[in-house]
Amino acid sequence: MEDWLLKKDDYIPPEDKDKFIDKSIFSILHLLSLIKRNNRNENNLLYNLNPIVKLSFTILNIIFLSLSKSFHYVFLMDVYFLLLLSLLNIKEIKRILILSTAVPLFTAVMLMPSMVMGNTKNSILLILKVVGTIISINTLSYTTSWHDIIKALKKFFVPDIFILVFDITLRYIYILGEFALDMFYSLKLRSVGKNSNKYSSISKLMGGLFLKSKEMGDEMYYAMECRGFTGEYISHVKFKFKFVDFLYSIVNIFIIGMYFYIARMRLG
Repeated sequence: MEDWLLKKDDYIPPEDKDKFIDKSIFSILHLLSLIKRNNRNENNLLYNLNPIVKLSFTILNIIFLSLSKSFHYVFLMDVYFLLLLSLLNIKEIKRILILSTAVPLFTAVMLMPSMVMGNTKNSILLILKVVGTIISINTLSYTTSWHDIIKALKKFFVPDIFILVFDITLRYIYILGEFALDMFYSLKLRSVGKNSNKYSSISKLMGGLFLKSKEMGDEMYYAMECRGFTGEYISHVKFKFKFVDFLYSIVNIFIIGMYFYIARMRLG
């Protein structure tokens, strides 16, 4: 037996920073958690509402919020959206408020020249509309699963091809995200000691994702062809209209009615 086989190996690999890999892993995990999160809370009103009702009034409220030129109506809508937001748990409230603060701040920076030129009123009105829109969309997103939203779109007579592409896109983002996560874990495990080529591995990871997506796309096409898929998206789920949906509808109809009342008062 060779002498070097009997000697103790004291090799200590040089330390290296893995911030790039760790940030990439955390970003992918965050994206996957947003898609897969469980949007059910039996003790919360908003989670148990009919997805069709929530989606309908969210769209209508955003439309009337965008059309309104009244500070009173825009402020009323923002207060209403904040009241709905207060019904969520504290973690989701924090996330939505952070996003609802960051986007309006960016909007305010973009509108700064307009404010300097004297168009302050309209700029503030636009910022308030952005705040309300962000809160409303995120409240819908956090209280309604993507699958329920897709099924609700079918009830709105949205073209099947749009629903199909939207549904498949979400599924593939999640599947390819898991595949990319596995590749980053592999890269992290194989990066022993000093590895100055981690950034150059991005092109290889992207190439692997592209080949995987092409392979999965071909397999899905053949599977749909074998099953006689004709392009029609069918949803067998029937949503129930409950008493809480009725109350939610009444409140939103009142809010929408305030738009026409305030608009008539301004004209009068």
